[in-house]
Amino acid sequence: MDIIEQYVTSYPSPQNLVDLFGGEWLSRFPPPHDDLTGGTVPLFQDSRINWAGRCIGGFAGARVLELGPLEGGHSYMLEQQGAASIMAIEANSRSYMKCLITKEILQLQRVRFRLGDFIEYLREPDEAFDICIASGVLYHMQNPAELIGLIAARVNRIMLWTHYYDEDVIRAHPNLQGGKFSGRRSAEYEGFPHDLYRLNYLDSLKSRKFAGAAATYSHWMTRSDILGCLEHFGYGDFQIAFEDKAHPHGPCFAVVGTRQAVGSPGGL
Repeated sequence: MDIIEQYVTSYPSPQNLVDLFGGEWLSRFPPPHDDLTGGTVPLFQDSRINWAGRCIGGFAGARVLELGPLEGGHSYMLEQQGAASIMAIEANSRSYMKCLITKEILQLQRVRFRLGDFIEYLREPDEAFDICIASGVLYHMQNPAELIGLIAARVNRIMLWTHYYDEDVIRAHPNLQGGKFSGRRSAEYEGFPHDLYRLNYLDSLKSRKFAGAAATYSHWMTRSDILGCLEHFGYGDFQIAFEDKAHPHGPCFAVVGTRQAVGSPGGL
């Protein structure tokens, strides 16, 4: 490609920014920018974030850790709802650049987008947070129990939205056939025994819209093991919503939990 083709010769506009990743956006921008040609999923107006806010009494003044911001939709909502700061960590470099575009278009002031692996970030001692938003990330982990354990060491409240393994549902699910799941193995992490079910990404890796892990597969947990893992690491007082066994990508649910361990960081 000739370097001249990299220049934009039209009038400066938000659409020019969106077009840098034309055809790759998943999210639809919020008003007054909903005329931008991006994606279609309403992640900037997501009822899951509104629900989580109600569960914890609002995000006003909260220090939020967001894992996998994707295109910044939830980051935007958290700032709109008064969060004092949002640390959003994204490993996919193309998603990270889209987050920066979102930050520019929507003029976000209290969000810091950082490029890198949030597992590595959580392993290092750093600042405490009041709540962790982990939406759409657990089922992309190879060791999902580790993620829950690392979050629990840093944050007293968690909002988790995730897919989970349900053999009866997945056996009949039209989008999860053709070798996507390939076996179960027993595992243990920090004293918590559980089962892992391997999901192979297969042809999904060929799509520029792919926003999973930096690997060819991940491990899913059952719903009961996810809740059991949260309890093992000190979370309780669960509030659960968005149960959906008919989701096109597999059964899913959302949970907000509070950790009561003495001396743990954070806490609204």
